Amino acid sequence: MRRRLAAAAVLLLSVAACSTPDADPGAVEVRQTPRGESAFVHVQNLDVITEWDPASSYSNEIIAFQNVYETLTMWNPVTAKAAPRLATSWVSSVDGRTWTFNLRPGVTFHTGRPLDAAAVKASVERTMKVGQGASYIWDAVQSIKADDPLTVTFTLKYPVPLDLVASSGYAAYVYDTKAAPDLRAWLSSGKDAGSGPYTIRSWQKGKQDELTLTAYDGYWGGWTGPHYRTVKYRVVPDLDRAWRMLMRGEASFVERLDPRLYARARTTPGVRTSRSPSFQTMMMLFNTAAGPTADVRVRRALQKAVDYRGIIKGLRGAGSPVSGIVPEGLPGHVPGREPRQDLPGATELLRQAGYGPGGRPLRLRLTYAEGDADEKLLATRLAATLKPLNVTLDATAMQWNAQWDLGKRRGQDIFVMYWWPDYADGYSWFGNVFHSQNPTVFNLTYLHDKETDELLDTLPRLTVTDKAGASRAFRQATARVLDRHAAAALPWVVTYQRAYLGGIQGYDDNPAYPDVVFVHDLRPVG
Repeated sequence: MRRRLAAAAVLLLSVAACSTPDADPGAVEVRQTPRGESAFVHVQNLDVITEWDPASSYSNEIIAFQNVYETLTMWNPVTAKAAPRLATSWVSSVDGRTWTFNLRPGVTFHTGRPLDAAAVKASVERTMKVGQGASYIWDAVQSIKADDPLTVTFTLKYPVPLDLVASSGYAAYVYDTKAAPDLRAWLSSGKDAGSGPYTIRSWQKGKQDELTLTAYDGYWGGWTGPHYRTVKYRVVPDLDRAWRMLMRGEASFVERLDPRLYARARTTPGVRTSRSPSFQTMMMLFNTAAGPTADVRVRRALQKAVDYRGIIKGLRGAGSPVSGIVPEGLPGHVPGREPRQDLPGATELLRQAGYGPGGRPLRLRLTYAEGDADEKLLATRLAATLKPLNVTLDATAMQWNAQWDLGKRRGQDIFVMYWWPDYADGYSWFGNVFHSQNPTVFNLTYLHDKETDELLDTLPRLTVTDKAGASRAFRQATARVLDRHAAAALPWVVTYQRAYLGGIQGYDDNPAYPDVVFVHDLRPVG
């Protein structure tokens, strides 16, 4: 979601091209990686590592960390449920306040120490104590008990879906807290304390070849059959250059392609493509506390003014309509709420507020992430739509830290950002973006409504104890945020578009882990 997304946005702005552009090789046969070269090369346009500590990691390093560290469970996009990972099974009490996990035997950390119940207890307790990143996912935990070496029990203060929490892409990692006396300093030097299939070989901060992982021979999943023994993460901001690297076999996987390159990839022999829906939503957050958007009529007018269909058409396959707040496929999704543009309705609401054609001119400030072409498209089209309505939109592209700092000071009328969940549940949007906060962190609408907060606070418990009641509560929460308060507009859900070498088998995009390739699952077939 977007503590991580926030950091990713910063990185997008700070990364510069690492070398001069390559000559276009033209229409050539794609070079596949020979079977003997077992390196998987993941190319993306952002730096990989911003935080080495698995307790506080909340940024783009997820793409590597999910290959180095593991969690108790893992979200399965087919069943839409938590699946075994380090835990082979689990059971919860009827009231959802006691959860017992049975651990996989024979698992060791890269340090050589066993991953047992005591290690699970120690890592979660340390993450809670550090209190950074997504550590809030453990807020319901009252105590943790290592019943025996392979059984660990969590007692909760209130019921939450702990099997989903334990699959979180952030803050749910199990790691060796005994790896070093000063663990944080030790990790910061580019070391790891994980149990996953790969361990850190080298890290070169700010370099194109930033991070290299190597196989951990003691991995519980084994290495029988063909596997990639090395994983390399290369930072290439220029998408055209990344495409040429793929064509030459210098890259195995390109995380993001623009519509032009994706169309080309689909017709290129030797290249596989993947297009899949995500859990990542674009959000326009309206300032409900100050300025002209403090008037709910102005906020409702803005909701109606957005050219949803036109923008999605302009994204050319990189986005799809969103219904409600939570994307389809997650608890909390509300069908039948796909937004539509209504310019007459927007004009009338502006008139009622004293603005619009023939009324007072209205000037609004919108901020978005510098370097994001899709956000720029949104800002440009919205400005063009609002101009005939006597509304001037001052759209400012900003580095994320500056945008976020301004937002926390309530310095804009419309705050544009992406959001996705820490774990596969809709509460992440409501609990982090629309719940009252003091000081402001990510509630950049500044919505402060006691009744809404009380409703939102019931969602984690209902998700466990009363799924029908949870569905009703999510619908009510969606209506309060979008209709009663008109706190936001959601123009689209991101559609991921990837390309990778045709000699790679076994790749699947799991939307709960954005941009992650689980490399151990791949099969290099040449």
